[in-house]
Amino acid sequence: MPTPGLPEIAIILVIVLVIFGPKRLPDLGRSLGSGMKQFKDSVTGKDDDQELAAGDKKPEPVRAEKSEATPAGGQSS
Repeated sequence: MPTPGLPEIAIILVIVLVIFGPKRLPDLGRSLGSGMKQFKDSVTGKDDDQELAAGDKKPEPVRAEKSEATPAGGQSS
C-alpha cells in the first residue's frame, strides 16, 4: 500500500476544513495533541508522582503520638 502523496494530503486537509470549519481546528488539534501525550505517558509508565520538581517534596504522614489510655473498665491505676 503506497503512502499518500502531497495531493492526497491536501484533499484530506480540505475535507477536514469543510467538515469542522476554521474555528474548530485549533480545538481539534489541541485535544488530539493532549490525547497523544496521555497515550505516550501511559505507554512509558510515567506517573504524576514523577513529575514533581526537585524542590517539591511529598508531605510526610502525620505520626500519632502515644497517649495514656485508660483500661476498658474505665478505671485508671
